[in-house]
Amino acid sequence: MTQAAQFQEQANLPAQGLEPEKNDWRKYFGFSTDHKVIGIQYLVTTFIFYLVGGVLATMVRTELATPASDFVSPEVYNSLFTVHATVMIFLWIVPAGTGGFGNYLIPLMIGARDMAFPKLNAIAFWIIPPAGILLMSSFLVGAPGAGWTSYPPLSLISGKAGEMIWILSVLMLGTSSILAAVNFIVTIFKMRIPGMGLNQMPLFCWSMLATSFLALIATPVLAGALILLSFDLIVGTNFFNPTGGGDPIVYQHMFWFYSHPAVYIMILPVFGMISEIVSVHSRKPIFGYKAIAYSSIAICGLGLIVWAHHMFTSGTPPWLRMFFMITSMIIAVPTGIKVFSWLATIWGGKLRLESPLFFAMGFISLFVIGGISGVMVASVPWDIHVHDTYFIVAHLHYVLFGGSVFGLYGAFYHWFPKMTGRMLDETWGRIHFVLSFVGFNLAFMPMHKLGIEGMNRRIAEYDPKFAALNLLCTIGAYLLAISTLPFLVNVCWSWLRGKPAGNNPWGALTLEWMTTSPPPVENFDADPVLATGPYDYGMGSRATQVDVPFSDAHDPTLSAGPSSTLRAKADPAVAVSPSDRQGESHNR
Repeated sequence: MTQAAQFQEQANLPAQGLEPEKNDWRKYFGFSTDHKVIGIQYLVTTFIFYLVGGVLATMVRTELATPASDFVSPEVYNSLFTVHATVMIFLWIVPAGTGGFGNYLIPLMIGARDMAFPKLNAIAFWIIPPAGILLMSSFLVGAPGAGWTSYPPLSLISGKAGEMIWILSVLMLGTSSILAAVNFIVTIFKMRIPGMGLNQMPLFCWSMLATSFLALIATPVLAGALILLSFDLIVGTNFFNPTGGGDPIVYQHMFWFYSHPAVYIMILPVFGMISEIVSVHSRKPIFGYKAIAYSSIAICGLGLIVWAHHMFTSGTPPWLRMFFMITSMIIAVPTGIKVFSWLATIWGGKLRLESPLFFAMGFISLFVIGGISGVMVASVPWDIHVHDTYFIVAHLHYVLFGGSVFGLYGAFYHWFPKMTGRMLDETWGRIHFVLSFVGFNLAFMPMHKLGIEGMNRRIAEYDPKFAALNLLCTIGAYLLAISTLPFLVNVCWSWLRGKPAGNNPWGALTLEWMTTSPPPVENFDADPVLATGPYDYGMGSRATQVDVPFSDAHDPTLSAGPSSTLRAKADPAVAVSPSDRQGESHNR
């Protein structure tokens, strides 16, 4: 059999697994090296911590419903917002996006049997539960109260036991992140199926590649800062202690060298998810594939030279302020490229208005608001005015909740059928979206005004003139908390009793949909071969017979396009190469 005939026989055949994997709940409580089991372990574990962080946030907003400190003491309030932020960043968004969806999807999307280092993958996950439990145990000895930034000298004088527990927990979580980053980089570069070049990968793979490089470069710097801070705490050194000649500004530089790239570590995987969701549910090829892919790499590079815009009020020299103001504004350009490409993809598409697309469009709208306020705080004069006010709180949450969390919810609705073989209920999904969207905007939109008018963050008591807007924010926070209930009910019920999804309910073209739902242990019974590009929806001529098998032969929108990678026989109607137009078969 010729190579072309082999491609013709194998290309994009549906359900290339031997049989759907049986859902045995006990395997999720053991040490598994299957990337799909590890991915679901990440998602369930991090979602539990998300619920814990949400409870802490609700307690914070309950305290802020009135100007007086009448729900918890100011000391407990400090601990609540410190642990809340730490949980949401290090135990929810970062591991859910990278470890959860990254682990589950990357090998499937590139046609691999598993991650490059399966045991390392399992170790990276099993570091997370004890790190989270350790962090929560700090409430037994006096939880940390210096904020998630843990700036010295405040962190050196407030509850040493709690601060040390916080440091150990974050160091463990950082180690997990580094191990995962190494695994993703090697897997993406070395385990793609033959014929899948970098420019034929799904865009989620590009996002994970950029995220992994960013985590690998930046995380060790945070680890160094925390180790030195721990020496100041328990040994009495003076790296950052100003009373002994230390420099707390050095800590700020080291902390933000990681912690601003951490924003992109949290958002870049979600950018990739949105690119997948928008194209599939608009039934259109993604607009500007290379622009989206390369903009992820640009964000990775620029993200490493913007950190000091968090320090405009820390005595930063004017020339350095100017440099970081410029770089902080420039990084909005590659992000804007992505937003423009998503909107251009949606425009004129045959939209499937279901929960994944609702959350994706919600993500775009909310993230743009957060991006606009981000450009504002990149400007030195404006940042000095609103620094450490509720304007910063609003900006942060529009980027990380309106952005990352809405994107993660969209990904849950999109890939849940692949993970479980069952569909989530659409009615409950819409209720979840409406409650989340309304509750989020009610909770965080008024904070812009609070910040502009001068209300400082991280303070339990405030001027009574801010009471009305704070009460509104608290009501929105309660609504946002309630919005989680329909999602939990939907997931639990659908996993057990939901409508069978089939192998490819969305009619998608990426390889994870070309195997069974859920996939078998090693994903495919044979190495898959690409017949189409990942976003070639409606690219072929409906009047032209294309001699390539597709995942759904009855759907003309699943026809090969000019970005197809390994076609057994080129389609002369859409071929780019002149030799293809003349009917010569080739492998590209």
